[in-house]
Amino acid sequence: MTLRKRPHPNVPRARVLRRDSTDAERAMWRLLRSRHLAGHKFRRQLPIGPYIADFACFARRLVVELDGGRHGIAIARDAARTRAIERHGFRVVRFWNNDVLANPEGVLMMIVEALEKAR
Repeated sequence: MTLRKRPHPNVPRARVLRRDSTDAERAMWRLLRSRHLAGHKFRRQLPIGPYIADFACFARRLVVELDGGRHGIAIARDAARTRAIERHGFRVVRFWNNDVLANPEGVLMMIVEALEKAR
């Protein structure tokens, strides 16, 4: 008999978020997937603790979060979310959706810098 690891309780919600991703999330995923960014593997909509991170690179323990308009008014909630993810050993970097759509090269440069710092 083989013991199977129980999936994280947020996996069904993460699957819905992957399916219903925003324009900015789809654009960012096209840039991060398949090791396109300096050979680093990213996962999307990944459960970490009680939260679901937008994108995560396990090898460098880096989480990339994209914030839309609703996050601007939820600063305290975003800070609590960041602290919780950091308690799991990740560094969190945040970008506004409009920055991802208007300046993807600049966002990628900042992610590369964060990956280098995470060595």
